[in-house]
Amino acid sequence: MATAGGDPDGAALSRLQFAPFSSALDAGFWHELTQRKLNEYRLDETPKVIKGYYYNGPYKLCLFSFLFFRNASIPARCCPAFGTLYNTNTLESFKSCDKKSLLDKEANEIWESIKSGAALENPMLLNRFLLLTFADLKKYHFYYWFCYPALCFPDGIHVTQKPVCLGDRFSLTQIQALQKAYDDLCQEQGVTALPYFLIKYHDNSVMISLLKTWDGFFQDQGGNVTVGVYDPCNLSQYPGWPLRNFLILAAHKWYLFGLLLFQKPSSVCFSHYLCVKLLNSFSPLKKPLKLTPSELPVVCLLEKHRSVQKVLLFIPRRRLAESSVDLNLKLMCWRLVPTLDLEKIVAAKCLLLGAGTLGCSVARTLMGWGVRKITFVDNPLYEFEDCLSGGKPKALAAAERLQKIFPGVSSEGYNMSIPMPGHPVNFSEVTMAQAQRDVAKLEELIEAHDVVFLLMDTRESRWLPAVIAASKRKLVINAALGFDTFVVMRHGLKKPKQQESGDSRSSSASASDLLGSSLFSNIPGYKLGCYFCNDVVAPGDSTRDRTLDQQCTVSRPGLAMVAGALAVELMVSVLQHPEGGYAVASSSDDRMNEPPTSLGLVPHQIRGFLSRFDNVLPVSLAFDKCTACSAKVLEQYEREGFNFLAKVFNSSHSFLEDLTGLTLLHQETQAAEVSR
Repeated sequence: MATAGGDPDGAALSRLQFAPFSSALDAGFWHELTQRKLNEYRLDETPKVIKGYYYNGPYKLCLFSFLFFRNASIPARCCPAFGTLYNTNTLESFKSCDKKSLLDKEANEIWESIKSGAALENPMLLNRFLLLTFADLKKYHFYYWFCYPALCFPDGIHVTQKPVCLGDRFSLTQIQALQKAYDDLCQEQGVTALPYFLIKYHDNSVMISLLKTWDGFFQDQGGNVTVGVYDPCNLSQYPGWPLRNFLILAAHKWYLFGLLLFQKPSSVCFSHYLCVKLLNSFSPLKKPLKLTPSELPVVCLLEKHRSVQKVLLFIPRRRLAESSVDLNLKLMCWRLVPTLDLEKIVAAKCLLLGAGTLGCSVARTLMGWGVRKITFVDNPLYEFEDCLSGGKPKALAAAERLQKIFPGVSSEGYNMSIPMPGHPVNFSEVTMAQAQRDVAKLEELIEAHDVVFLLMDTRESRWLPAVIAASKRKLVINAALGFDTFVVMRHGLKKPKQQESGDSRSSSASASDLLGSSLFSNIPGYKLGCYFCNDVVAPGDSTRDRTLDQQCTVSRPGLAMVAGALAVELMVSVLQHPEGGYAVASSSDDRMNEPPTSLGLVPHQIRGFLSRFDNVLPVSLAFDKCTACSAKVLEQYEREGFNFLAKVFNSSHSFLEDLTGLTLLHQETQAAEVSR
């Protein structure tokens, strides 16, 4: 005698056959698997619970991206099914996986739910599936093996009568009553569909109930009972796969289905693809089916894809680009740096002042770290076409190139001048008004960003943004180039204004303090100096009366890339520190000590010497007479605004030196030398 299962097309009516499921997985499902593999599962191969659903029509089991969540909502009139996802780390693991063992485990869980009665309380436990996958995230190809475990009768199931239409058994009034009763019960239970339910019907009425109410529901029916099945199969002679495990439940719990009448509703389908098949058992079994707790019924595997199924997804190119950009970063978190907080880096809004070779190197490295918001500021070249017809402003060209490289980045460019000390703006009302607009725009941009990179050619062009950023408590990363030397540093981050005390020494140090070497250890970020703190001369016009090679930054070609990369890496290390910009500065002496972050040291400065291929990590305290970040300069700027700045732009360097006390310091130094 043939067992249940097999190809329905050639089956005889005397043996009940079951139409197989087939899987339906959308591209979003694989994208969600990719994200969970990168961010959550990583190297974890333990089984995961996922959710699917089926409905009448194509008799497919559907898996979509939102169904990864166990409590995800199922579409109306669709029946949920729970499954187990086994995602392997390698293709070899996928191929060598013991699929029979996995199948036996799933089938055993179905059998245990039947024996324990859990399947009566929650019939969805009967509709389980198994999905074995391997995700090749470099090529965006996926391999999967899908199956639906089922328990079957050793001798098969005999059909004693050909199927008949529901309309031949029920009147139109009864069919309408059945639909209403089903809808009401689903609403009462808070579900989209019931996979199995009990039915009692009389001349003009139909009642339905849950499986667990069997004993009381059929008290007045004698030996005649009717069960409804939400069937995904629309074939005229065969039921769908969900019926298999239910028949095992019925035989084990109620000893039913010795004789079976299978009725097909034919063209009668309820709204939204609800299709019901009725099963009438006219005579119960004289004794229980021989299923003992120690024996697992025969396992029948329904659908299995080819041993390796390659899936090439049609996902929008922008989404693929985002996944590709982030792949290297997410893989860092698997083994190398599991504590890496990528969100702090990705969320950082970066303002790049200077869009030359150094600025472009910084921008590319920022994109490598997943930064999505990059803004350029430069004054009026790149690929040849950018130089045609008078040229394109650097900042605009750089922003456009970034978006071509990676469309997911939000990049903007601003073509504007940055007013500088020693570069007068009082030639006319027009130039003064333009300078005021440029200052206002620069203040607005610095306020809107988290990190400010100073990547300009001249020393004096860094002064204004250094002052504004210090006042607004923004993290500043400064990179400056020589011929074969560079300095990359983070500016000291002033304490929030409400935390500052009247003692200016809390954030700066006098010249005499700098003589004690013991001060250069365990210096917190708010006591660190800025780019101008090591100078005793105010910034001025550095391009006046200079030859071309003295006006330009003439450097070894690789220097900008080295310095640009280090500038971004310094920013990332600062962001990974729990105290951020207030982190204690690491020095060269700390190289053998335990690093403060998962990425290593958090230095104040990196000074590189390309001719020697050597880097040192000096630390310097904030200078109380600094022409950019000292308390006197910040107080004047915050009190007078542009009026103070205009004095700096239009005056010689003596104005700042007089304000900060550098002039007096020079006089005292000269007097001391004369007295010797």
